[in-house]
Amino acid sequence: MTARPVIIVGFLAPLPTRPEFEDASMVLVDEPDVIRNRDVAGKMAGAPMLRELVPWEYQVAGAADEFYNTYPDLDPAYVVPLVEYATPFAARLAERYGLPGATSGAAQLLRDKELLRRVTRAAGVDNPASTAVDTPDDVRAFMAANPGRVVLKPANRQASLGTKVLHDVAEVDQAWQECLAGQDEGILVPEREIPLRMLVETFVSGAEYSVEMLVRDGVPLFTNVTGKTLFPGPRPIELGHLVPADLPEDTSALLAERTGAVLRAVGFGTGIVHCEWILADGTPYLVECAGRFPGDGITWLIDEAYGFPLAERYYTIMRGEEPPALPGKAERAAAVRFLRAEPGEVVAVEGLEEAKAMPGVLSASVSAAPGEEVRELRSSWDRAGSVTVVADTPAEAAVLAEKAAGAIKVQVRAAE
Repeated sequence: MTARPVIIVGFLAPLPTRPEFEDASMVLVDEPDVIRNRDVAGKMAGAPMLRELVPWEYQVAGAADEFYNTYPDLDPAYVVPLVEYATPFAARLAERYGLPGATSGAAQLLRDKELLRRVTRAAGVDNPASTAVDTPDDVRAFMAANPGRVVLKPANRQASLGTKVLHDVAEVDQAWQECLAGQDEGILVPEREIPLRMLVETFVSGAEYSVEMLVRDGVPLFTNVTGKTLFPGPRPIELGHLVPADLPEDTSALLAERTGAVLRAVGFGTGIVHCEWILADGTPYLVECAGRFPGDGITWLIDEAYGFPLAERYYTIMRGEEPPALPGKAERAAAVRFLRAEPGEVVAVEGLEEAKAMPGVLSASVSAAPGEEVRELRSSWDRAGSVTVVADTPAEAAVLAEKAAGAIKVQVRAAE
């Protein structure tokens, strides 16, 4: 008997190979430019779960409805997005096939930081003051009305692309140009131009966290709170993540409750969310919320800390089935810490094997080999590597991750 197809939107390397992907079941949908430039066909050649690779411009208006009318008899078991930009398409396609999903309305709101702020603010969720901006003069006007630091960022991008903290109006013109120039995602996105919309908002100072929540019909089934640290400097790029966050239970519960308020505000249905917060003087302020798996290896951290396969449980509920009992508390702790190298040509990598050999280290890697270039740290894509660890407590995991990362030295020759 041939397995019902499953529609996966967006190529993510490596693709999951868990048992839920039966042989010849996966219909992988991605942008034609991305398939060509990333050699997706070559990377998927021989994959037993691949049923069909479908080139589709899924980020254009009406793309999901056009797909449904092209393949009305496909009868998929579920539709899931693996990348940020795929979430609206996947949600709408799930609706058309009558399957569980985020709902297309919720997915559109989660993909647009400006709309998300407006909608959640109206529902009583604390947000920074913010407004859409089209010119540097708009930024200056906002800064005049809102004294203090501000954050300039895209309303419709990912991975901290084009995001910068400004301290003074004298920085606006240069920062505007840097933010516009910092949108190149290379082969990860289609070659056609995707309109950019910018947002400026007041800077909120405080510790940062994210809430990962597995949701069915708007009801949370599993919740985790992750602690986040950032690289120092004007760009809010993640330095590390800790699961679970080292927080009092009532604070974790507050972050979970506020995430539920966000999901009610946008009308989220079924799926997984990754909702980011800044905790300032006991008040959570919404940063953004994504209707997809968390990045930066957080899913792996959750698996290790809670002792269950988060992705498998997600696919179970997306099939409309009842998942096994889900944990309410972590058994241990896990952390990831990212590496930073100065811009230039890598001449040597030291300490990598030492880091890998440390007790509790699950993984350690450096993304740039000798002879390759390291770029200035302007987004998550520019980090030089990472270490992932597990320990008995969050405090121990945080210390071990920092120690293992500190053992790795990436030596570079500065560009002339």
